[in-house]
Amino acid sequence: MRFVSVRDLRSRGRQVWKELESEEELVITSNGRPIALLTGVNENNFELVLRDLRRARALRAVEEMQRASVRTGLDKMADQEIETEIREARKARKR
Repeated sequence: MRFVSVRDLRSRGRQVWKELESEEELVITSNGRPIALLTGVNENNFELVLRDLRRARALRAVEEMQRASVRTGLDKMADQEIETEIREARKARKR
């Protein structure tokens, strides 16, 4: 995976776009830190690439929720406690 600075993207934009054709992804950096990911797409794979990115974000969110539940001890809740929490949340939402 190649890294490209914001400055290079501005000054060598045309060359960067050509590189994106051969590299599937480019990481855009600002002050040496990654800030964006450029992913090459075309009209044939756009929907698939977008679906895959959204799926990856959703999986990352679920994994973070799982880690948070372990950190806070919520992973040890009994099924009945979980059901009670769900019922209470639904009641609160209806109000």
